[in-house]
Amino acid sequence: MPLTGSVKGVRPYQDLCAIVMAAGQGTRMCSDLVKVLHPLNGLPIVCHVLDLCRRLAVKRTLVVIGFQAERVREALGDLPVEFVLQAEQRGTAHAVLQAEPALQGFDGDILVINGDVPLLGEALVERLVAAHHRARADATLITTRLANPTGYGRVLRDRRRAFRGIVEEVEATPAQRRVREINAGIYCFRAPSLFAALHRVRPSAVKKELYLPEVLPIIHAGGRKTGGRIATVLAEDPQEVLGINTRAELAEASAVLRRRMVDRLMAEGVTCLDPTSSHISSLATVGRDTTLCPNVQIEGHTIVGDHCTIHAGCRIRDSRLGNRVTILDGCVILQSEIGDDCTIGPYAHLRPGSRLKRKAKVGNFVEVKKSVIGEGSKVPHLTYIGDATLGDRVNIGAGTITCNYDGFAKHQTIVEDGAFIGSNASLVAPLRIGRGAIVAAGSAITQEVPPDAVAFGRAQQVNKEGRAAEIRKARGKK
Repeated sequence: MPLTGSVKGVRPYQDLCAIVMAAGQGTRMCSDLVKVLHPLNGLPIVCHVLDLCRRLAVKRTLVVIGFQAERVREALGDLPVEFVLQAEQRGTAHAVLQAEPALQGFDGDILVINGDVPLLGEALVERLVAAHHRARADATLITTRLANPTGYGRVLRDRRRAFRGIVEEVEATPAQRRVREINAGIYCFRAPSLFAALHRVRPSAVKKELYLPEVLPIIHAGGRKTGGRIATVLAEDPQEVLGINTRAELAEASAVLRRRMVDRLMAEGVTCLDPTSSHISSLATVGRDTTLCPNVQIEGHTIVGDHCTIHAGCRIRDSRLGNRVTILDGCVILQSEIGDDCTIGPYAHLRPGSRLKRKAKVGNFVEVKKSVIGEGSKVPHLTYIGDATLGDRVNIGAGTITCNYDGFAKHQTIVEDGAFIGSNASLVAPLRIGRGAIVAAGSAITQEVPPDAVAFGRAQQVNKEGRAAEIRKARGKK
């Protein structure tokens, strides 16, 4: 059911704001970095939740920040969210209460989600909101059942299985701890009921914190004053709603997201020869009829065109590949742009700022840095091209290097269309090689080469006839 739709007799789904809880430190991560910013499949953990809010088209998204607040604000600064500061971390109820001034006068529904549930999907949240409206509830929460519920708040029900409350594990009795149904920490509230109840929450007896689940019995006991209706929605897959608290859970979530991404790509026409070893960022796009061989990593905002082949062991990050591109084994491609029909590798390294035009070739053990390789140009093997512009149909011989750094600054090398650079040449920048020029193998070129010229930059060869036999005799060798 789309969130822009409506349910007969109740408020439209679009009258919905979200509060995302991202104020905690996450001590079990044992990290200097706040938990919600730990990277997960190309995005910080919390960004997966924020992307869900974007897809749901909620009216406003408020992010409650606290620990490393400025770092979180900076990391999320480009996103369409509003920040609410919880200067002192006094529990989840206190965190949500900090959003009250920003939502003053709002009488719609509020979705409250922890910032560490990256596997949460649209369908389950839509079920939550639909159930909330269908029951005309003041509060609706997602629950799930775990074989081992240790660490989670337990859902308490009466003899008729009606919702009675939530008890946190630290305050639960032995009998209550045996309950397998847990609170997933994902709620939909009617805004006036939520904030009225938040002001009545009292600190817990054990940790002296203000827990958000405590609003539920307050709302339930409010009778006609607040409506008092509490509804629940069961998540059949516990994995979808569980938060990340440890590095092990982070790795498990990463595996789930990777598999989801690979499944989606295969459904869209991409061939993954070994889905279990393909690591594809949530931000990446891959065109149809492209083949991904085993152990391929596509990271960040990478875009791969149609009919490409990426062979085993390649890593590509924040790059754009055109159509019919072939990347041979073991290549590393970072922040680069590759035109249609190019071939790269094996074992090539394209560093940031590299650009290959159509039908260019970069071959075995070639490193390219912040350079342009022109249409149809070839850099087949064992070469370094840095801070250079190669024109069209240029051929670079094996062992050639652009000497772009003089110890103080980087300098440009320009090789014009149709030039040929022989093997083992050193091009000392700043330098221009003219159109159609030829540089002889083994040359060190330090001055401009005019168009159609042949440039030699070798030391004079001297032959000492018979000397080799004398040297062998002196060393006792035949």
